[in-house]
Amino acid sequence: MRRSHLTAATVAIALAAFGIASDRRVAAQQRAEAHDMQLVGFHDLQARSAYQPVIHRQGDRFIAYVGHHGGTQLNPLTGKQESNGTSILDVTDPKRPKYLAHVPGEAGQAEAGGAQMARVCDGRDLPHADKSKVYLLRTFGNSGHEIWDVTNPAAPERVTVVVSGLRQTHKNWWECDTGVAYLISGDPAWRTTRMTKIYDLSDPAHPVFIRDFGLPGQQPGSTGPVPTELHGPISLGPKANRVYFGYGTGANGIVQIIDREKLLTGPKEPTPENLVYPQITRVDLPPDVGAHTAFPLPGMDVAEFGMQKAPAGRRAAGAAAAGGHDHEVSIPVNQTQARRDFIAVVGETTANECLENRQMLRMLDATIETRPFGASSFTVPESSRDYCSRGGRFGTHSSNENFTPIYYKRVLFLAHFNAGVRAVDIRDPFNPKEIGFYVPAITSRTDKRCVGAGADEKCKVAIQTNNVEVDDRGYIYIVDRANTGMHILELTGAARSVARF
Repeated sequence: MRRSHLTAATVAIALAAFGIASDRRVAAQQRAEAHDMQLVGFHDLQARSAYQPVIHRQGDRFIAYVGHHGGTQLNPLTGKQESNGTSILDVTDPKRPKYLAHVPGEAGQAEAGGAQMARVCDGRDLPHADKSKVYLLRTFGNSGHEIWDVTNPAAPERVTVVVSGLRQTHKNWWECDTGVAYLISGDPAWRTTRMTKIYDLSDPAHPVFIRDFGLPGQQPGSTGPVPTELHGPISLGPKANRVYFGYGTGANGIVQIIDREKLLTGPKEPTPENLVYPQITRVDLPPDVGAHTAFPLPGMDVAEFGMQKAPAGRRAAGAAAAGGHDHEVSIPVNQTQARRDFIAVVGETTANECLENRQMLRMLDATIETRPFGASSFTVPESSRDYCSRGGRFGTHSSNENFTPIYYKRVLFLAHFNAGVRAVDIRDPFNPKEIGFYVPAITSRTDKRCVGAGADEKCKVAIQTNNVEVDDRGYIYIVDRANTGMHILELTGAARSVARF
């Protein structure tokens, strides 16, 4: 396990070398801050800026696949400078994560290179794959999507390029039981920088194109304003027959609920009518609200309303009411408030030091799918630790996306940039409550974050917890945008009792 033990003097010297002022906010991040969450293990990920971690059980091992933003770092395993791509680590022993391999990505810096996204499926689950194999679906910078054979995670081999020649990529979804993949892509023929290319990857060696999909106004040949670009989908598969799309990173967000069967089998020519055909509902959020992640939470039992009963004795519409007052009792209500469907919508903060509207968690009640409404919200209070002054971004980026029953519909983890990771009790979706957090300490590899330009530029070194995921054992993995690495955590104290271990 790699740790950085930095004294205040060491950090101050390092900061001074970069012309970065040291103050009490920087000093606060020289040590971790935590409540009912503790560090289990750590790896610096070769100081590569990290995006999406995915933890996959392979036999009796747990393997972490971590996508990276663009950049270049030395890979000690090969002795070469390599463009940031995909880090592969054995995390079977979470106290001692072992770096197995780095698969280089596309050359470029930040959003212009790397291999940000990773999804993994076993061949035994995919309908037409080699049952002995394990496959990695990843982005290749902004230009394409690839599949790799990671059966031996220490020696990945590329299987095929699914699609290339794109102008952007981002947060994909892959259904392991069907092989259907929703690939976020910048097709040069489309008017938006991100839409969806849907492929059948049930045989990863032979991809089959299904269709293109996006919002009306994004497709080729359309006119007028272009709706905000897609960020990513989450599919509940054929049984639930729903796909949830989140558009707009930190502004002009849109949440779209899609009938999966109609999406895959309906008319595929991207006309306005065909693009709307599979849509159940579309929620246009306020201009200051983004939809980076739309995480579905159907069938939640809300204990607060467990005693409520469905209204009885409804009068027929138009029947006279006592005193002439109806109070809507003639409107049929067929369900109670005790079991409801929700969507956890998380926007991404993109500016440093609070120089924009803050993004947060917003819970949508989608029990009646055609009429979702806002039920609640959650954010970390800025004043609790002066987060706007710490440097870097403050606000949400994403949530975990693993459906493990340990946490699903109970605890949601939010990557919150310089506020680390926050554990939120969502058992009562109308009143989400924080039950734990962990803010890592900066290390000698944590990169600076700046505001202003030229003579007015001011920089600070700050933790930037970028993405979070959990595994089927209940460990929590957070990765850092500012090159700090990956922290493996666990809940403790009262927070642990909220989960279902």
